[in-house]
Amino acid sequence: MYAIVEMAGQQFKVAKDQKVYVHRLQEEEGKKVVFDNVLLLADGSDITVGAPAIDGAAVEAKVVKHLKGDKVIVFKKKRRKGYKKKNGHRQSLTEIVIESIVSKGAKKAAKKEEPKKAAKPEAAGKDASVDVSVASKPKKAAPKKSAKADDLKKIEGIGPKIAETLAAAGIDTFAELAKTDAAKVAEIIADVRGNHVTDTWPAQAKLAAEGKWDELKKWQDELDGGKA
Repeated sequence: MYAIVEMAGQQFKVAKDQKVYVHRLQEEEGKKVVFDNVLLLADGSDITVGAPAIDGAAVEAKVVKHLKGDKVIVFKKKRRKGYKKKNGHRQSLTEIVIESIVSKGAKKAAKKEEPKKAAKPEAAGKDASVDVSVASKPKKAAPKKSAKADDLKKIEGIGPKIAETLAAAGIDTFAELAKTDAAKVAEIIADVRGNHVTDTWPAQAKLAAEGKWDELKKWQDELDGGKA
């Protein structure tokens, strides 16, 4: 008689008195452990297949010892880059011996119950006072962002990184950029690499917000990186 069972995240074909090495278990050495996720049972010509597991079936085993597997070498190299890296790994394992295979009547391992949420206190009347803990108070909803952000990269001098930085600071539309002082914009993008001139950005954004694209395009032809 043999069984195919899932143990510690892996599937094994096991039989009575067989030694198996599985990923490290939490049980101490000498303790018994039961695996109830049995996928297949075979007793001679009688084969039972689970859907996905067989109800009532289990594999009982005993923890023999904890150990580490053979060292595995992980070597990485990139040609013509001067890059080499060598690491070793030993997997933590547990040696178990199969004591018995139960085809039916085994009890499922008890699942850990999640802590129940505290019930809301019911008010005795309209004037009844109820103490509510800070943890149970509803959190304030985060402020909603604008429904649709503009493509700030249409402003001369703004690239993808700057547009991303401005959006993170809450400036993601032409209207918001237009009403932001150029010095403030320069302060926001101070960590972005490069020499950025923000003097004309609010004015360009104002034209874009008003839909004056022809006027903006004509002006941008005269600019160099946002600088007149």
